[in-house]
Amino acid sequence: MSALAKPAGWISPEEYIEGERSSNIRHEYVDGRVYAMAGASADHNRIVGNLCAELHNQLRGHRCEAFINDMKVKIPPTWADVFYYPDVAVVCDESDTAKYYRERPTIIFEVISPETERTDRQEKTLAYRQIPTVETYVLVEQDRMAMTVLRRVEHGWQSEILEGKSAALKLPEIGVEMPLARIYERTAVAKAAQLAC
Repeated sequence: MSALAKPAGWISPEEYIEGERSSNIRHEYVDGRVYAMAGASADHNRIVGNLCAELHNQLRGHRCEAFINDMKVKIPPTWADVFYYPDVAVVCDESDTAKYYRERPTIIFEVISPETERTDRQEKTLAYRQIPTVETYVLVEQDRMAMTVLRRVEHGWQSEILEGKSAALKLPEIGVEMPLARIYERTAVAKAAQLAC
């Protein structure tokens, strides 16, 4: 039996990993195809930075570690050959040590915008659920102080909506709690909330 021909433009996961090392822009990889990632807004960067700062401070001395948006996450190949760049990934498995990606994150954060919302809420939600170690997937809205928290439960996934500066994101699986007001510090959303008071 002969191997099936690969479509034009198809590259292997290994070629993708090697190409990303020298690329000036980041690409996500889905079943042999690469997709360039658009640049992020200032508020997107502020939210990601605030998340990482809080996680770094609260996880100091803990086995879990937060990785910012340049560390890829690999989806189990039994589902599809996929590598994404989540905005933040928390990894607690100390044996998950590949140089350029992680395979066993515990928590994943995506900061969504109108341009990425469909992919983050549909495609990536389905893909991240395929990783057995993922306990929580957090979709952080960029244009309002709100997030959707998807948690793995015994028989599937449970969704929780957090809204407003008095709400707090609780991540008991890693012993972290973050007020939304801190996650949104310096953003247009936070400034608008202050003016409304």
